[in-house]
Amino acid sequence: MTHSHGHSHSLDGPSPLGPLAARIVVGLLVAIGIATAIGAVWLWPTQQRVDIPLPFQNSTGGAVTTEAGRVLSTQMANCGSPSTGAVLTGTPQEAPDGGGRCVHSLVSIESGPNAGADTLLEFSPGPGQPQLAAGDHVRLSRQVDDAGATTYAFFDFERTWALIGLAAAFAIVVVAVARWRGLRALIGIVVAFAVLVVFLLPALRDGASAVPVALVASSAILYAVIYLAHGVSLRTSAALLGTLTALLVAAVLSWGAIELAQLTGLSEDQNNEVAAYLGHVSITGLLLAGFVIGSLGVLNDVTVTQASTAFELAEHATSRRAIFTGAMRVGRDHIASTVYTLVLAYAGSALPLLLLFSVANRSLGDVLTSESVAIEIARSAVGGIALALSVPLTTGIAAVLATPGPTHQKPSG
Repeated sequence: MTHSHGHSHSLDGPSPLGPLAARIVVGLLVAIGIATAIGAVWLWPTQQRVDIPLPFQNSTGGAVTTEAGRVLSTQMANCGSPSTGAVLTGTPQEAPDGGGRCVHSLVSIESGPNAGADTLLEFSPGPGQPQLAAGDHVRLSRQVDDAGATTYAFFDFERTWALIGLAAAFAIVVVAVARWRGLRALIGIVVAFAVLVVFLLPALRDGASAVPVALVASSAILYAVIYLAHGVSLRTSAALLGTLTALLVAAVLSWGAIELAQLTGLSEDQNNEVAAYLGHVSITGLLLAGFVIGSLGVLNDVTVTQASTAFELAEHATSRRAIFTGAMRVGRDHIASTVYTLVLAYAGSALPLLLLFSVANRSLGDVLTSESVAIEIARSAVGGIALALSVPLTTGIAAVLATPGPTHQKPSG
C-alpha cells in the first residue's frame, strides 16, 4: 500500500502566500509589539500621590472606611433622633414631636471595631432615598471625628456575593460551551482589566497625553486577548493586525470628532468631579481615551470573525479574489448587524437623559445637539466608521495569507 506524502502546513487554515507575506505580517506585529513595550515604559505612571477628592474623603482626609451591616427593622418615627449614626448598645432615643416624620432603620454593625453594636439610619421619605427592609445587607461608612467619636451612615447595598455569583455563572457557562478557548478568553479579560487598572488609569491620573496612553493600553490588551483566546497562528495574526490598524483609525477619528463637535465632556457629572478635584487631568483627553477603549470590543469581534471566515473559505475557493469577495459578503452582514447593535447600546446608556429631555418640551434639534447626546452620537459614529473599515482591512490581510484550495491531501491506496 502506498501513500502520498502531502504536508499539512497549519491546523488553522491554508499555508501562507510564500514566506514573504507571512514575514511581513509577523514583522509588523513584532515592530508594533516592541513599540507598545517602549511606549509603556515611557508612559509608565509615576505612582505619585494624589489627594483624595473631597466627596470620597473621610473627616481626616483619608479614604472612606466602610463596614458590613444588616437591617434589623424599618419604621416611621419622628425626624431628628439623637441616636442617628451613633454606636448603640440599647434602644435608640426618640426625637420630640414637631420635626416631621422620617424613616428609621435600625442596623446591626457586622464588621470593624464596633461589630456587634447597632446604629440608626434616618431617611427623609420620598424619591431618591434607599428603601431598606429588614434582612437587607448594606455597607455603612464609618467616620471618626477629632474627639474620637464614631458615627455611621448608609453607603450602599452589599452586592459582593450577588456579583460573585453572577461572575461564577458567567465563567461556568463560557467554559462549558467554549472549553479551553473560553477559559483563555476569561484570562484575557483579567489581563485587560489589569492593564486598565495598573497602567491606563494611573497614567491618565498623572496627566499623561490621552492618545498615546490609550493606544499603548489598547495595543497591549489586543495582543493579550486575541492570542490568549484564539491561539497564535496566521489567522489570529491577520485579525490582530487588522484590529490594530482599525484602532489607529478610531483614535484619529475620535480626536477629529471631539475637535469638530467641540465636545468638552463637562456635561457628565463624573467628568465635572474630575475637573474640580484633579485639575491636571485633561477632560477631553479622558473623553478621547474612552472613545478608543470603547471601540476595542466591537473591533475585536468583527476582525476575528472576518479572519476566520477568509481562512475557512480559502479551503474551497479557487482564487484570492474569491476568498476576499466571499468573506466581504459575510462582512457586510456583520457590519449591518453590529452597527445598529453599537448605536442601540449607546442609546441605551443615555436612556435616562433622553427620558428627561422628552418631558422638557425641547425640540429634537436641541436634544440631538446637546453635548450629552452629541457625545453618544460621536461615539457611535466613530465606532461605526472604524468597524466598517476594519472589515475590508482584515479581510484583505487574511486573503493574502490564506492559500486557495484544500489544506490537506488525502492519502491514496
